[in-house]
Amino acid sequence: MDVTREVLRVLDEVLSLNGRAAAFTRGTRLLGALPELDSMAVVALLTGFEERFGITVDDDDIDGDTFATVGSLVDFVEGRLAA
Repeated sequence: MDVTREVLRVLDEVLSLNGRAAAFTRGTRLLGALPELDSMAVVALLTGFEERFGITVDDDDIDGDTFATVGSLVDFVEGRLAA
């Protein structure tokens, strides 16, 4: 499974980016850079990741750094998959 590609798909679907996420790289800034990424979207993304990857995310597992860039988000998901 290509975790990066799946994370981008979830981002695109949940944030209704209409395919824009396909051009994102690991360095693409998210939190504060995407107006679509608000507090409600964060909750929806976490739910999407839990469903897509079969992981569980507790509130204590995340902070603002998790959503800083595409790379930090992919690293987070990969870490949860390894746990």
